[in-house]
Amino acid sequence: MEFARWLVDSGHQSIVISSGGRLVDTLLVQGSEHIQFPVHKKSLFSLRHIRPLRKLLLSLNADVIHLRSRLPAWLVWLAIGKVPKVNRPAIVTTFHGLYSINRYSEIMGCGDQVIAISQAVYDYIVKHYPRIDAKKITVIHRGVDHTVFNQNDSIDGPWERQFFGEYPQCQNKPLILMPGRLTSWKGQRDFIDIMGLLRERHINCHGLIIGDAEPSKKNYFSELQQQIKQQGLSDTITFLGHRADVEKLFALANVVCNFSTRPEPFGRTVIEALALGTPVVAYNQGGPAESLTACFPEGLVIPGDIADAANKITACIQQKPVIVFPEEFTLQRQAQKTLMVYQQAIEA
Repeated sequence: MEFARWLVDSGHQSIVISSGGRLVDTLLVQGSEHIQFPVHKKSLFSLRHIRPLRKLLLSLNADVIHLRSRLPAWLVWLAIGKVPKVNRPAIVTTFHGLYSINRYSEIMGCGDQVIAISQAVYDYIVKHYPRIDAKKITVIHRGVDHTVFNQNDSIDGPWERQFFGEYPQCQNKPLILMPGRLTSWKGQRDFIDIMGLLRERHINCHGLIIGDAEPSKKNYFSELQQQIKQQGLSDTITFLGHRADVEKLFALANVVCNFSTRPEPFGRTVIEALALGTPVVAYNQGGPAESLTACFPEGLVIPGDIADAANKITACIQQKPVIVFPEEFTLQRQAQKTLMVYQQAIEA
């Protein structure tokens, strides 16, 4: 969404092909075009879309097709991958994840140029996909839009009053945020244990868990609620569900946490919070470790070490630390580097 807007603002034409969703209206308002096409169903029946997709892609007369997930990459490659390069757009792919190691995932290396969203992802590609030419891979970190995540912007009074009116249990206490969809590897169980340890140490703070549970994860949500009840933390932790105002919550918070139990490819919430000047405490692994090493290494925690995490959170509460935020993690830098990769792909 942000990159599409940047392309339009910079005078380029942006077309997004997807199966649709709640962000389409915003995309159109920002000046992009949207073409609804079934590129989302992991089914053999999707192969029937290859011929109409070929016709669509070649009719657009685009300079670059940027593929961002595996099924669309397969469909596009089968549609136009074998077309002579002079007769088709340049293809750019982005590895957004530490995908399962198999032929299905290897398709993300089919681009004339390939983007890895962190050094951790680059290392993963080189280690597990030797057939992908490392020379065509460029590391471009995800970037924060400073017009949204800006520590110089103050939280508006009406929003703050409404929030505390809705959640009075949060007032006059340091707030510890745990963002992320409710799934077991995202680390909510560890977060609850850490909040329990902080309470044992008489640190008067309140925990906020942000994120929804998918229909298949409702049992996990119930397990988290039970864990909170068993530890006597019902008045210490609040579930906020899905929020459209995370930038305000990050700015309001004293600490934002990332305790994913397996390495994440990047960790978007980490740099969003850091851009707002809010310290982050996270496990020292994967993409979040890269961001914290550059911006706030004091927030790094030994993975799984509950006591270490509680110590780091306590230190942030007691004295707000200084955070350095390199330009490398801004949307402007991400977009400029992506455009350079587009140019390399076109020239190739």
